[in-house]
Amino acid sequence: MSSDSSQSPPDRRGLIAFAWVWVGVPLAYGVYELVQKATQLFTG
Repeated sequence: MSSDSSQSPPDRRGLIAFAWVWVGVPLAYGVYELVQKATQLFTG
């Protein structure tokens, strides 16, 4: 890891944050749905 990569410009950090939200929200929703379904399956 080079030291200059850690000092990314603010717009790049915003883009990365947006990408994490873009991927994380549907992923979290999918995991939530999976847990709900699994709970129903195992509890009857």
